Amino acid sequence: MLGVLGGMGPMATVDFMAKVVRNTPAACDQDHVPMVVCSASNIPDRNAALRGEGADPLPAMRDALRRLEAAGATCIAIPCNTAHMWHCALQYETPLLILHIVDAVICELTARKGDCIGVLGTTSTVEGRLYQERLSCKGLSCRVPDAASQDAVMQAIRLVKAGQIAEAANILQVQAEALIDAGCSQVVMACTEIPVALASVEETLRTKLVDATEALARACVRACKTPAQGLACAA
Repeated sequence: MLGVLGGMGPMATVDFMAKVVRNTPAACDQDHVPMVVCSASNIPDRNAALRGEGADPLPAMRDALRRLEAAGATCIAIPCNTAHMWHCALQYETPLLILHIVDAVICELTARKGDCIGVLGTTSTVEGRLYQERLSCKGLSCRVPDAASQDAVMQAIRLVKAGQIAEAANILQVQAEALIDAGCSQVVMACTEIPVALASVEETLRTKLVDATEALARACVRACKTPAQGLACAA
């Protein structure tokens, strides 16, 4: 049973759940992946914590993990990129596999060695090099927005959390196109609020975007349907 450590934010968690359902080959209810969800919206702000300006979210994430274990989860997904800055600490706390969102994204990339991948995410995700380190191991370089553009990305993420989707979409489309114009072959939507905003983006741009939420959902389906496969990429 898939345990979802969610609530970061709630809308992104619902989007993730829908993508698990959509990516599950199923002819009836019983074919779907059983899920238990802890939408722990009380978890302190991850970005504030990483800036040294807020409470440590690890204790609250640990509590949510314990609830998922008690409910019978057999593997865990965290549909929040920035929360993966605590992935190692959380994995240390449990024998259950916590799927890593960046590893899931790498399975979705069609880029070739030497290509440049754009990353749109929170400032903490970008400055913490959550994607850069793992992509580098695959021979891929990374490009992230400059300081002013990163401020715009953060504004858009806050707008999504406040339910102002259309305004966020306008900002994020500009930022994604800027990375493509700068030479990126693909752009990772590396914050789970971003795919919510760009769900209806026009097809030409969509083909260049990689949805981290969807990538994690597909990895979860693989892990739950064929446990021995784990995070192995689909052929």
